[in-house]
Amino acid sequence: MLLELIDIDIYYGRAQVLHNVSLCLHQGEIVTLLGANGAGKSTTLLMISGIIQARKGRILFQNTPINREKPGAIVKLGIAQCAEGKELFPNMTVEDNLKLGAFARKDTLGIASDVEDVYQHFPVLKERGRQAAGSLSGGEQQMLAIGRALMSRPKLLMLDEPSLGLSPILVEEMSRIVERINGEGTSVLLVEQNVMAALEIAHRGYVMETGKIVYHGTSQELMHNDEVRKAYLGG
Repeated sequence: MLLELIDIDIYYGRAQVLHNVSLCLHQGEIVTLLGANGAGKSTTLLMISGIIQARKGRILFQNTPINREKPGAIVKLGIAQCAEGKELFPNMTVEDNLKLGAFARKDTLGIASDVEDVYQHFPVLKERGRQAAGSLSGGEQQMLAIGRALMSRPKLLMLDEPSLGLSPILVEEMSRIVERINGEGTSVLLVEQNVMAALEIAHRGYVMETGKIVYHGTSQELMHNDEVRKAYLGG
């Protein structure tokens, strides 16, 4: 087991936002976390990253508890998150943003090699390498955010709404990129409101409503679940 959440409760002040959440992800999988806005999906990722603390429950990464680890330590363990808001440094160049993703590494030659690997995934970033990140289009910024996360050489890549605001063509391209990253050995936990796009590339999925897991199964099982189809796939 690569990642396991066990009976997680999270509160914002007195308001409980996650209720007894349990899920797992095996090495080599793409697992998607689905649900409406406010369901608790992003909160789940922030908790795994160490930015938010759970009040109850356990997080295991490669069978080791990581509940009390700081965000920087969690990155070093092999978990990287690409946040919904991208959180790029807009006045820095594309290449410098990528290199910041390797902040925990000291292998200069390896970092340079991985920058080139990111450019293989996203050729447009190589063309824009010396441009300010803030000058990129929305789709290019999303590519840069994913590329920066890959620079830490994660075992688990967590993506929060990578298709948000993208055209249908770019959504398809982003799906192919996620599949290619997974095919090269990186496990993926994908938060996505585009349910069909997510289920088409994921091996398994979980559906959240108001901070609770209400359905889980293989992608095919979720696609053919009547309740999931009515709520998220237009019947």
